[in-house]
Amino acid sequence: QVQLVESGGGLVQPGGSLRLSCAASGFIFDIYAMAWYRQAPGEEREFVAAITSGGSTNYGASVKGRFTIARDNTKNTVYLQMNTLKPEDTAVYYCRADYELHHYWGQGTQVTVSS
Repeated sequence: QVQLVESGGGLVQPGGSLRLSCAASGFIFDIYAMAWYRQAPGEEREFVAAITSGGSTNYGASVKGRFTIARDNTKNTVYLQMNTLKPEDTAVYYCRADYELHHYWGQGTQVTVSS
């Protein structure tokens, strides 16, 4: 069955870095666009970053220049490198896979930025 398993979240101080991973299985990873979203308590889920099957990337305005999305098709994994983290980056981060009418979500990983 389809699985998206996020990892790498945790507690980090402001200005620090984290790298999230999303391991995919159960579908043809190479043809899917992959994305990261996040949701803070009491807020709507927000787009963070996306990468197409061809490697083109797109970022939300609040993370552009600080976060980098990448994929490794040999490992069926998408990454989110997060640098210069701010308290407002605190949220549950979700991985999403999209291809035509098919889309899947992971279960999320908590990122907390606090001193």
